[in-house]
Amino acid sequence: MTKSRMNPKVDGFLSKAKKWKDEYEKLRNIVLDCELTEEYKWMHPCYTFQNKNIVLIHGFKEYCALLFHKGALLKDANGILIQQTENVQAARQIRFTNVQEIVEMETILKAYIYEAIEVEKAGLEVNFKKNSEYIIPEELQNKFDEIHALKTAFEALTPGRQRAYIYYFSEPKQSKTRESRIEKYMQHILSGKGLND
Repeated sequence: MTKSRMNPKVDGFLSKAKKWKDEYEKLRNIVLDCELTEEYKWMHPCYTFQNKNIVLIHGFKEYCALLFHKGALLKDANGILIQQTENVQAARQIRFTNVQEIVEMETILKAYIYEAIEVEKAGLEVNFKKNSEYIIPEELQNKFDEIHALKTAFEALTPGRQRAYIYYFSEPKQSKTRESRIEKYMQHILSGKGLND
């Protein structure tokens, strides 16, 4: 593996890693074998091909993962790609809990990485769902009918912010909980703010 392709920021990331250090290093070696450029983005090792993000290494409490930025476009012949949450449209993960799993899957992982590079070379894009495909919960619709300014303010938000609200408001099973969430964030929406602003 050529040292020149190794990014010192990633060395720093690895030296500070308390958990998954061996796993990260093994994943790094595998990815670098695939001739990708090592960068450091979003506080994680990220690997690019002609400045396009291909794969990212990241860790969570229960697992570490290789995240394919356009994983939704991969064939996933082995059925190992995971959609982190239903909100994630393009990215997919392959998760690991120990180095042994990574070692055993090296050939498969490389095949997936090469496929992801081919997806980029072909210029394929993930078709994102349009906001109109997201169902506005009844409680929110009632508020819109009641307070016209709220509907106007909501429609003025960016698609991402609208989506975040729709998910957040739709989540609870009980109507009462959905209503209280909407009440709580009405002022936010009227002020043109997103859920996390």
